[in-house]
Amino acid sequence: MVRIETCYFCSGPCYPGHGVQFVRNDSKVFKFCRSKCHKNFVKKRNPRKTAWTKAYRRARGKEMTVDSTFDFEKRRNRPVKYNRELVGTTLRAMQRVKEIQTRREEIYYKRRMKGAKSEQRAAEKVELKQNIEILAPAAADKEKVLLNIAEKAKAKSATKKGRAAALAAVAAGELGAGMDTEE
Repeated sequence: MVRIETCYFCSGPCYPGHGVQFVRNDSKVFKFCRSKCHKNFVKKRNPRKTAWTKAYRRARGKEMTVDSTFDFEKRRNRPVKYNRELVGTTLRAMQRVKEIQTRREEIYYKRRMKGAKSEQRAAEKVELKQNIEILAPAAADKEKVLLNIAEKAKAKSATKKGRAAALAAVAAGELGAGMDTEE
């Protein structure tokens, strides 16, 4: 039967026809999702110390380790006679479990990140206070730039007003000259 295995190294899905299967001398089978995982296994690297693996994320508290939905992922080897209704209910149950699991993961992530933003802001404020002398010249330059921009805007508006007044005068002069010629 075709089944989606889990990678021995990174705990990711290992689809049929993909990845590498390694059989040790004692007949223990290791399945890897890609050559990257196989190479790291051959180099005897510890998945709990490799940052991109699920074992690392779980060991550091970045992912849930205890949840009742994990019980559904366990492997069952007991053969069951095919029943269309049973397959349908199983698929619906799998979908529902996946929805519950994703919702719980989102809640876990939000709880974990709750204080992170305030801590980051506090660290940034401390760093800013320590290195304020670096920003002082930039702030002075910024004031000069803002003054230059304000002056240019005033000059632009004055030239626009002057042009508008000149155009109005020219238009009035043409109208007045046109009236004089008609009389």
